[in-house]
Amino acid sequence: MTGKLTAQLAALWRSIRAATGDDAYERYLEHRLTHHTGDDGPPLSRKAFYRSEMQRRWEGVRRCC
Repeated sequence: MTGKLTAQLAALWRSIRAATGDDAYERYLEHRLTHHTGDDGPPLSRKAFYRSEMQRRWEGVRRCC
């Protein structure tokens, strides 16, 4: 019973992380390893990845207010 509950909690935690984008760096690394092996040098550090994501997200915002 404890193993099943632990597995369910782990699945819930993964779902929450995916819904909030908290697992973005891990998904980036997985994508990079499977699709871009050796293309652009080493992958970004966690800090550089989040910095580039913030720039990507907010660079094109054009609002009046």
